[in-house]
Amino acid sequence: MAYFLLLQVIGMNLIVSNYGSFIGKTSERLVVKEKGKVVQEVPFFDLKQVTISTNGATLSSDAIRMCMEYGVQINFISSTGQPYAKISSPQLTATVQTRREQLMAYLDRRGVTLARAFVTGKIKNQISTLKYFAKYRKEARTDTYAQVITAAKKMEEILQQLDSYQGEKIDELRGQFLSVEGRASAIYWQQVGVILEGKVEFTGREHRGATDPFNAMLNYGYGILYSQVWSAILLAGLEPFAGFMHVDRPGKPSLVLDLIEEFRQPVVDRVVIALFSKGCKAELEEGKLSEQARKNLAQRIMARLESSENYAGKKLKLSAIIQRQARSIASFVRGEGKYRPFVGGW
Repeated sequence: MAYFLLLQVIGMNLIVSNYGSFIGKTSERLVVKEKGKVVQEVPFFDLKQVTISTNGATLSSDAIRMCMEYGVQINFISSTGQPYAKISSPQLTATVQTRREQLMAYLDRRGVTLARAFVTGKIKNQISTLKYFAKYRKEARTDTYAQVITAAKKMEEILQQLDSYQGEKIDELRGQFLSVEGRASAIYWQQVGVILEGKVEFTGREHRGATDPFNAMLNYGYGILYSQVWSAILLAGLEPFAGFMHVDRPGKPSLVLDLIEEFRQPVVDRVVIALFSKGCKAELEEGKLSEQARKNLAQRIMARLESSENYAGKKLKLSAIIQRQARSIASFVRGEGKYRPFVGGW
């Protein structure tokens, strides 16, 4: 999958982040205007998604209808990266058998298998991320390298405990799984602070309402990734609100939150840590990332999604791997194959 970014053509997704933009259609093309002037025209058949990350944008009903006819999903995220709406064709939810099996899987060992895989994938990718940044410090910062590698080994030991928990339903095991995940994540974020020492002040992970540049960048990047994962789940015929590791709550797309865990580190964390390692000085305006900081980060996240990783013996783009993983969940709940978490290289 390729991308258009902030009205700069770099692929098959369009991110609109400029205040006051108008999004409409002319013939078979999506048109973006600013102050009445056309700044971009994109054939609908070239688009995969449209993401609107600004206030004050206007979207015509004609453009919405054509996007739905061409299977183009429309995402809305706030300036802090919080997704708050999605428009997609009702035809994407027409697969019944997969959803029936997905709901029933929650009550048997399939749910346990999937939850275990999501936690395993997250922790292994955290370990890979630490090792990735540690290897560049092996010579220049030997103490840091040794500390991070020791921490990664501790995380591997914690991960091994996951296999000792056995049960028939995920509700019986969620507490133990969350304990493993939480202990590993505490070590991971502590070591991220070690890696970034002297580059940015990072005292710990903060989610909504983060006012420091590093956490604000993470949250905005996760928002972009969130939309990608949600779209992949819909295209796989799955129910976004019926997850396994994350509990069911009104308005909480728990399966999206489950699957995104495999991709936070290889897609977002690696980009944001690298930026600050190289001296990035992200600006905040009224406690939020500046427009320029959001644009720069979005461009790098999209470029990362276009980069390739090893997957099932092949080199595939991360955007394609996300879709493959969603389809793998669908196949697994239907009893048509195994599910293995994605683990990126380092």
